[in-house]
Amino acid sequence: MSYVESPCILVCSIDMKTGYCFGCGRTGDEIAGWLTFTPGQRREVMDSLPARLETIERKPRRETRRQKMARERAGS
Repeated sequence: MSYVESPCILVCSIDMKTGYCFGCGRTGDEIAGWLTFTPGQRREVMDSLPARLETIERKPRRETRRQKMARERAGS
C-alpha cells in the first residue's frame, strides 16, 4: 500500500458560504474523490488550499459542556 498525501486535519465541516472544508479547504467532491486523483491533481488542489482557507470566515468553536460548567461555577 502506498502513501497518499492528504491535507486532512480531521476537522471535517463544510462552510456553506464557500463550499470549502473548514479544516483543509477542499470541496466535498474533492474530499470524496481524493483517492482517485492523480498525484498531479492532488498537488494542484493542495497548492490552492492556502488561498481558499483565507476566504473562509472562521467561527468560534461552540462552547463545550466542560467550558459551560466552568463558566457557570465561576459566575456562582
